[in-house]
Amino acid sequence: MGGLAVSSQTAGASVASDQADIAQIQKQIAADGAHAQALVSRFNAVQAHVNELDAQIARDEKLVATALRDEAAAMSAMRRVAIKAYTTGTGMGSPTLEMLSSTSDINRTLERNHYLGAVGSKWEDALTELRLSQARTRDAESGLRADQTQANKTLRDLTSARDAATAAISAGEAKLTRVNGDLRTLLAAAAAKRHAQEAAAERALAAAALAPSPQPLPLSATAPPTVPAPTFGPSTAPPPAGPPSPGPPPSSSGSYANPLRAITGLVPERIDQGVDYAGFGSLYAIGNGVVLNTVGSGWPGGTFIAYQLSDGPAAGLVVFAAEDIQPSVQVGDRVTSNTVIGHMYAGPYGIEMGWADGSRLPDTMARRYGQYNGSNPTAFGYNFSRLLQSVGAPGGILNGSPTGDLPASWPGW
Repeated sequence: MGGLAVSSQTAGASVASDQADIAQIQKQIAADGAHAQALVSRFNAVQAHVNELDAQIARDEKLVATALRDEAAAMSAMRRVAIKAYTTGTGMGSPTLEMLSSTSDINRTLERNHYLGAVGSKWEDALTELRLSQARTRDAESGLRADQTQANKTLRDLTSARDAATAAISAGEAKLTRVNGDLRTLLAAAAAKRHAQEAAAERALAAAALAPSPQPLPLSATAPPTVPAPTFGPSTAPPPAGPPSPGPPPSSSGSYANPLRAITGLVPERIDQGVDYAGFGSLYAIGNGVVLNTVGSGWPGGTFIAYQLSDGPAAGLVVFAAEDIQPSVQVGDRVTSNTVIGHMYAGPYGIEMGWADGSRLPDTMARRYGQYNGSNPTAFGYNFSRLLQSVGAPGGILNGSPTGDLPASWPGW
């Protein structure tokens, strides 16, 4: 028994170390996810800015095209004026020669040249303003393209950072999977060793019990106390099969507490003999009681912790917690709702909790009453799910109507 305690302490320390690693990896994955989300938000903002720049550049290019068309039209108009002046002989000849001509009117010649000079000056001013506007538009377009180039570079940098954050998340998830696998392997090996040691201890106790003068042993080293089966009415025989009883609505559970309150990633699963759950973390007792059993060789994972409740509405009944659990109690230990009875690890089976048959451990009340055929929900499993709901835990998933009935004196929740 001393060797068993040392083995349990070593396995517990290793399990605690792996669970700490898992918590740290999950924290890092959450941080990487937040960083990736921030990068995505910034990426979207920069992309919106690039889209605005593209739209502004398109508008400026339209303005430049319009200005070029206006310039071409002005030049065409000036060419037409010049050709007309040349072909009609107005404004293009020598004013001095015209004044010497016998047919020339000096006043009309001076007025005409003054008018044409004024018109030419206005055309030149308009063209100058047009060219200045074109230059300003081209400068603005150049600035926008520089902003566009910088924004595109920022987008490329953000894409690289986002890809790095995504890779970090993938690496963290891969490491989490690996550590979970190591943890399952460690716990399976520890459970197998513990089962072998407990079986040897029980054989030794049985041999001592057959000796002529057995010496008294402390409670923690004796065989599990014999617990009489609860008596329900005048007979303990299973009641005849009948329609499932819906049971009363959930009510107060007295001194009981939620045994699953410390489980991380808790996922309720089906109701069968009891209620199945997935997740990992510390598992508590529901209320005050004494431990009757910790091993169940016929159960997945090899663990079957059973304890008899000593008070509350279900006083005298036996609760079990089985499958992927590393026990932290021994036969004979007294527990309360603040006692951690074991550590649920992320194994392939999860855990199952329900009502145990105290007279034939490791067995269940659902089997004793012939309610379970391998996968169906049972009246005892549904009743235990209602108990868990009454103390704040999520109930199991009911696939169809529960098989069988409860004894008349069985507590409801």
